[in-house]
Amino acid sequence: MAIRIALVGMGKIARDQHLPAIAADPDFELVATVSPHHAGVDGIPHLPDLETLLTEGPALDAVALCTPPQVRHALAMTAIGHGVHLFLEKPPGATLGEVVALETAADAAGVTLFASWHSRFAAGVAPARDWLARREIRSVRITWREDVRVWHPGQAWIWEAGGFGVFDPGINALSIATAILPRRLLLTEALLEFPANREAPIAAILGLRDTAGTPVAMDLDWRQTGPQSWDIEVDTDAGRLTLSEGGAVLALPDGSTRQPDGEYPAMYAHFASLVRDRASDVDVDPLRLVADAFLRGRRKIVEAFDA
Repeated sequence: MAIRIALVGMGKIARDQHLPAIAADPDFELVATVSPHHAGVDGIPHLPDLETLLTEGPALDAVALCTPPQVRHALAMTAIGHGVHLFLEKPPGATLGEVVALETAADAAGVTLFASWHSRFAAGVAPARDWLARREIRSVRITWREDVRVWHPGQAWIWEAGGFGVFDPGINALSIATAILPRRLLLTEALLEFPANREAPIAAILGLRDTAGTPVAMDLDWRQTGPQSWDIEVDTDAGRLTLSEGGAVLALPDGSTRQPDGEYPAMYAHFASLVRDRASDVDVDPLRLVADAFLRGRRKIVEAFDA
């Protein structure tokens, strides 16, 4: 029997990624959409809010929350209270405390909680992790530069407190790094650049190291035009490993491979498996590193930015 799922939040990511992945997966049936601001899908019930969905809408087994992180915790707690399985878009919450509370509540209610990190499901990530497990890692360089006007047009929430700013894409890089590197990462320093008219950073330079002291440098910027940069370079005793295009392309010393995009289909397959097993998958390491950057980072005010 297919898992009856509703999408909550019908912005760009829901339409570009979630809807096609659900439609292509026989383990799921889209039974409703929810948004007070955006239209739904032809032929599918559309509700104005989650409470109305849960009390007056069609029967369902799961919801995928694609809302801004600032409102995610209250919605997730409502769903858990109704015994509904949860798929959380990244980042899973606005704070570490919220995510820990959700994990505890989901466990007590016996429902699945999947805090998704879509970049971990990029084609090159798993083989990169396997290759690095057999190497001595000497240094890591992460460059994640993109044009916010292209990827987040008109999204005011992302510039507000709790909206993450440049760490919204930057956390994707951290989700890959924490998946492929064998030891835990620790933040040592950070410089965060805040536009004079914004409450979230537009750029950041991070210095990290792993627990063995291996240096990891990270460069984030939302002002890049032209070609976009989503690259991780790992220097090892056997040469350099490079993940580019957000993890889709893996280059090893003896050649490179590229696989088609399959992040969201792979995530929904994983979510279906978790629901069947009544298991959860919640990893806060990428969010922890972002929180540490805000805790320890120096703040620099730069020129105002208007999208």
